[in-house]
Amino acid sequence: MSKNVVLGASPNPSRYSNKVVRSLLKREHEVVPVGTKPGEIKEIEILMGMPDIPDVDTVILYLAPGRQPDYYDYVISLKPRRVIFNPGTTNQEFMDLLNEKDIKTVEDCALIMLNSGEY
Repeated sequence: MSKNVVLGASPNPSRYSNKVVRSLLKREHEVVPVGTKPGEIKEIEILMGMPDIPDVDTVILYLAPGRQPDYYDYVISLKPRRVIFNPGTTNQEFMDLLNEKDIKTVEDCALIMLNSGEY
C-alpha cells in the first residue's frame, strides 16, 4: 500500500497536522508523520528529520512557505504522486519545481478532502 507523508506533523492534538493524521488512520490509509518535535499521534511515532520513506503516494504539507526550501530536495526524493498544499502553505516556487518533476500539486485542505470523500 502506498503511504501518505504528513510533513510538519505535530504531537499537539489541536493542530491540523495531527487531525489529518488521525483522519487518515480512521479511513485506514497508511500514514507516516514527519515533524520537528518528537512525539506520537495515535501510537504512531513522529519521525524526525528527513527519513527515507519508500512507496509514497501523497505528501501533505503543514510547513509555512519560509520553511519549505530546506525540504524541496527531500520531498522530490520521495517521488510522491502528489503534494497537497494546505491553506497557509501555498508556495508557487515549490509548486513549479514539483510540476517540472511531473509531481501533481493540489491547493486544498486535506482534512476537508478526507471528510468530503475527495481524497
